[in-house]
Amino acid sequence: MAGVHHVTAICGRAERNLAFYTHVLGLRLVKKTVNFDDPGTYHLYYGDEVGHPGTILTFFPWEYAPLGRAGIGQAEQIMFRVPASALGYWMHRFLERGVAHEQPIKRFGETTLAFADPDGLRMALVAVAGSEVEPAWSAGDIPREHAIRGFHSVMLMLEDGARTAAVLTDVFGFAQVGREGSVHRLRAKGAIGGIVDIHEAGGFLPAAMGRGAVHHIAFRAADDGAQAELARKVRDNHGVQTTERKDRHYFRSIYFREPGGTLFEIATDQPGFTVDESPAVLGHALKLPQFLELRRKEIEAVLPPLEVAA
Repeated sequence: MAGVHHVTAICGRAERNLAFYTHVLGLRLVKKTVNFDDPGTYHLYYGDEVGHPGTILTFFPWEYAPLGRAGIGQAEQIMFRVPASALGYWMHRFLERGVAHEQPIKRFGETTLAFADPDGLRMALVAVAGSEVEPAWSAGDIPREHAIRGFHSVMLMLEDGARTAAVLTDVFGFAQVGREGSVHRLRAKGAIGGIVDIHEAGGFLPAAMGRGAVHHIAFRAADDGAQAELARKVRDNHGVQTTERKDRHYFRSIYFREPGGTLFEIATDQPGFTVDESPAVLGHALKLPQFLELRRKEIEAVLPPLEVAA
């Protein structure tokens, strides 16, 4: 199945991020680990019950990072799916919780409710007919019939989207399905995380990385062989160099900078987030890969306390 595997963004305080995504949006913290390249920083993964590909939003909490700036060469907005009947519930919830949001609008025939998280990350809920029959995680005060169903789409802001669209169609199996003004929509097979919108905003300022900004977007590969073939297409067909494969413990990753400037990742579906803890206790303990276990005391000493409700 093609589509988005996960999206990774930058936030400020880890405890504020945890409270918003679990208590306000109702996602599950499926993994509490560290940035393997910067182990003094948490890496928090949110998703559905077991963190299926297409539901996973992850964060690097860098409390003292400057605010990011939306612009060319970065993901502009992350959108989640909710049942069509749930949008009124979410508007009321955002009002109750003081969540900054806009009035609903129609985009490609679907009602969209834009909002921002506490660090200014631009997000939206999209009312999708039929999604009420899809699985949903609901362990808090959000009724299952209103719960988030994983990603709907991501929107990229680019100077010119032609070469990026070529990568998405040739490498990742997307197809162009529509256009509204300066936004082109591409869709892959599979409902969850199967849409990328390209907003062509020629002349706009370049993006700046920081709090409230998307760090990278990961696309799915079933296994190592599929990942290697996708990476080959990126190099051979589009002249873009990729990194070597990196073992992220829960998936294996290859990275490249797509022609429009956004950092893309190709992530394997395997082995998943239950490789080191059972589904019942996902996200409760700090999990470290084997190469960092010898440094556990050192790492725990610099990480801020982060308690996960049982």
